[in-house]
Amino acid sequence: MKDERHSLPPHQHQYSYKHSSRLFLFKLFNSTVFYVLLLLLSYLLGYLSAVTRPIVQQLPTRPIVQQLPTRPIVQQLPSSQSSATTKAIFQSLPTQLDNLHVTTVCAKQLPSELVRETILDKVYDGTSPFINFPPAHVATLLRGKSIKGWGSNGAVFEHLVKKMKPKVIIEVGTFLGASALHMAQLTHKLGLDSVILCIDDFRGWPGFRDRFKFIKMVNGDVLLLYQFMQNVVAMNATETVLPVPFSSGSGLQKLCEWGVLGDMIEIDAGHDFNSAWADINRAYRILRPGGVIFGHDYFSAADNRGVRRAVNLFGQLNGLKIQTDGQHWVIYS
Repeated sequence: MKDERHSLPPHQHQYSYKHSSRLFLFKLFNSTVFYVLLLLLSYLLGYLSAVTRPIVQQLPTRPIVQQLPTRPIVQQLPSSQSSATTKAIFQSLPTQLDNLHVTTVCAKQLPSELVRETILDKVYDGTSPFINFPPAHVATLLRGKSIKGWGSNGAVFEHLVKKMKPKVIIEVGTFLGASALHMAQLTHKLGLDSVILCIDDFRGWPGFRDRFKFIKMVNGDVLLLYQFMQNVVAMNATETVLPVPFSSGSGLQKLCEWGVLGDMIEIDAGHDFNSAWADINRAYRILRPGGVIFGHDYFSAADNRGVRRAVNLFGQLNGLKIQTDGQHWVIYS
């Protein structure tokens, strides 16, 4: 006997099928699984379209990473190493600053009593440049005395001369000789038989005669060296102060080759970073052990041009302590 519950008319079977389909779709659209499948399908279609789309801009053919250092970096160091070993590895890692070290070795130090004679022989053919000075063609173009400078009478000069009692003083950047002549007076007061070498090309800088109009020019040659020498004569310092009329680079290099070392070296030439950096490095090579190197414009408007940055970098690179005295920086060897 058949079960009457399953013996429905055809139209009722059709109604039951449609109802079941709607119910299935309703449950499907409201289920989490449907939305997950829809999200995966969207991701798949997006991926396929991106792969087949042509690239608009061709990528660079040269790998950028080829310019990076090939040496091991810090994060590659074994973590088990002790702090001392790690510090040693840090110090051995090459840096760009390694290229800034000056390694030139100078000649054996010349005895201080031979320094003046050596400069006269090497630069002036053995004759003092002050003999028969001034020459006739410039005599009427010079002032009797015109000593001008910047920070040239600072207390740092007296402090260092009294402390160091220098036999050889080297000045890099002289202009009219204000600082050099001040140091000459200080050494005379202490009864020191010192020699002061003044390295300067005595050309000034472009436009300096707009401010110092009394410095005359003859056939394109400014008379700065002659006026400096006239100032030395006027201060009766011709046996102490001696010009070395070359650029700071070539002048310091030659003193190094000749073994002329200074007990005190003043740096006061170019005030931009590159000039100050080069002068400090070259000058430090000819500083005798136990000597002092110092310079102006550590605290002044000019320090923004690079003097202070050059001094700080030099001290940091060489492990030297930087002291200050007024506007001057001071480093002892």
